[in-house]
Amino acid sequence: MINILVLCTGNSCRSQIAHGYLEHFTGGRKVKVYSAGVETHGVNPRAIAIMKEDGIDISHHTSNHVDEYAGIPFDYVITVCDNARERCPYFPTQAQKFHHNFPDPAKATGTEQEIMGEFRKVRDMIKAYCRQFVQEHISSV
Repeated sequence: MINILVLCTGNSCRSQIAHGYLEHFTGGRKVKVYSAGVETHGVNPRAIAIMKEDGIDISHHTSNHVDEYAGIPFDYVITVCDNARERCPYFPTQAQKFHHNFPDPAKATGTEQEIMGEFRKVRDMIKAYCRQFVQEHISSV
């Protein structure tokens, strides 16, 4: 079993979106995906909505603190924001670490339509990253 951790600041948007796509793209393989934050802010309802638009249900996800997963031997740790990368705790594993700083859609301002547009833009960036990650690192599993 391959264990993947996606880490963000609050485990509310970016890490939740990546968690959903990694599960989607690894479906049927021996992979377990976890997501966590260096803080917990709850799963953002807009993240749930934009993932549902793309056919992925993350409404059952919970916002978890990274310390909850201290005993799991991760193979991959993916940080999806600079803050999480800087605050990422040490994991006593041989996990390969990856980083991509995605914009935080929760900080978007403007009309609801403009905010949702930013969420969709970030979702699509994360989707492309996750698809490529699976193709490069998990495809042979």
